[in-house]
Amino acid sequence: MFDAKLAMGTWSWGSGANGGDRIFGNHLSETRLRQVVDAAMRVGFNLWDTAAVYGEGSSEKLLGNMLMPYKRSEYYLSTKFTPQIANDGPTPMADMLAESLKRLHTDYVDLYWIHNPADVDKWTQQLIPLVKNGLVKHVGVSNHNLAQIKRASDILAEAGIPLAAVQNHYSLLYRSSEDAGILDYCRERGIDFFAYMVLEQGALSGKYNVDHPLPAGSNRAKVYNQVLPQLTALTTAMQQIGQQHHASVADVATAWAIGKGTLPIVGVTRQKYVADEKRATQLVLTTSEVDQLEQLARQTGVDTKAFWEKSMTE
Repeated sequence: MFDAKLAMGTWSWGSGANGGDRIFGNHLSETRLRQVVDAAMRVGFNLWDTAAVYGEGSSEKLLGNMLMPYKRSEYYLSTKFTPQIANDGPTPMADMLAESLKRLHTDYVDLYWIHNPADVDKWTQQLIPLVKNGLVKHVGVSNHNLAQIKRASDILAEAGIPLAAVQNHYSLLYRSSEDAGILDYCRERGIDFFAYMVLEQGALSGKYNVDHPLPAGSNRAKVYNQVLPQLTALTTAMQQIGQQHHASVADVATAWAIGKGTLPIVGVTRQKYVADEKRATQLVLTTSEVDQLEQLARQTGVDTKAFWEKSMTE
C-alpha cells in the first residue's frame, strides 16, 4: 500500500489523557519535534501514525503543525477512530474524523483505522461513506482478533472496499497476533500488518535496564520497571548482535519485526534516533540470530499484553 518499511509513531507526543507526558513521561517541545519531523522527512520516512485519542487530540495537532511546511503529496497520514470516545450523535465516526482533519490541516487521510473492535458490524459500516466521499483513502482495523478482522473484511468487501491494513501490538515479547494466525492471514491476502510497541515503550530499546529504569511516575514505568531483571539476558543478546552489525539494541528489535513481514510503528522523540531507524530498515538478521532472540524472549516469561488488549488466541 505504501512504499515504506516503517511508520513514524506519535503516541508519545502531546499531553493529557493518553498523552506522552502521562504514558511515557515525556515533555517534548515543538522545537524538538520539528527537528524530528524534518530529519525523518529528509531520509524518506514520510508515513506518520497518530490517533484522535492520543493526548486528547494534541498529538494530531502537533503533527499537523509540524507537517505544514511540506506539500500534502510528500507524506502519508494514518490516524484512528476510537469508539470509546465517540459522541452519541447520528454520525460519530464522521464527526471524529472531521475534528482529526482540522487538527492535521488536511482534507483527507491516507489510512483511517477503527482503533478498538467494540461493535465490529456497527463501526465497520461507518467507514464506507468516508471512503466513498474521498475523506479516507484506505481503511484498517486495530486491536482486532482474527474473527473480527475477517468480519470487518467481509463487510467492507460488500461495498467494494478492501481491508488495507491491520495494526496490533507485536514485538519479541508479545507475538499473540502471530500465534493466532493473523500475520499469515494478512500475508496471504496482501494486507499490511502494522506492528505497534515493537520496542515495548522503550524496554527493548537498550536505553533502560535494572540500573537505569524507565522514567518514574510514567505509566510505562509502572508496567516495565518490575520486569527489567527478566529482560536482561534478552537485551544483552540484542546488544551483542547489534554490535556485530554496527547497530543498536533498538535497531535489532525493529529489524526483527521487519524481517517477520510487518511494518513497525516506531516512536522517535529525538532527531538523532532517526538515523538509527534508517539503519534498522537496512539490517537483516541471520536465521540463527532470529532463533536466538525468539528463544530468549520466550524464556523471559514476560507477558506485555496491555490493559486495553484482549488476547488474540482465546
